[in-house]
Amino acid sequence: MIGSSTPVVLIPGWMDTVDKMEAMAKFLRKQGFSPLIVSPQPSDGSVPIETLAVQALAEVDAQIGAEAAFDCVGFSMGGLIGRVIVHWLGGKKRIRRFVTISTPHQGVFTAQWAWQPALRQMQMGGPFIAALNQHLSDFTEIPFLSIWTPFDLMVMPSDSSVLPVGKSLKVLNPAHALMVYDPRVQQAVANFLRRTSF
Repeated sequence: MIGSSTPVVLIPGWMDTVDKMEAMAKFLRKQGFSPLIVSPQPSDGSVPIETLAVQALAEVDAQIGAEAAFDCVGFSMGGLIGRVIVHWLGGKKRIRRFVTISTPHQGVFTAQWAWQPALRQMQMGGPFIAALNQHLSDFTEIPFLSIWTPFDLMVMPSDSSVLPVGKSLKVLNPAHALMVYDPRVQQAVANFLRRTSF
């Protein structure tokens, strides 16, 4: 299969490690891509998302070089980490395509009761989410795809995973945690990364 020589950075989410994205990486590798899993820690929400984003970008720079372009695929909180890189850490100049999977772009209802800093940042209508969403114009320059499931019980409401920019794809998967293992999601990611026009 013809993929792309551009590295594909995969960022897992809350409470996840590198293992979470291994199936996606294996699929993309078979499709001719060059995946790189970056899993900033701790992923338990105990440090702010910006801290995780700085750590993730430092690892990317160490692996592929500080000027190299890359594609980015973020799962759940990993999508928010990727957005911090895009909007605030200069990623807009380097990220060629950006995909999020079940990422709470508009926040989650349950975050209002969280004590962990990163989870509290996900409050609907909270300052962190509002600040990110002031930069949606960045996705007029970067092709963007959000993949989501209406059955998501982690991201509530589930359509919080959709942004009013770029493209979105609804996949009828029964659970948030299963999305990255879904062959339809994996194929959609590969197809989007492979596209040459939008």
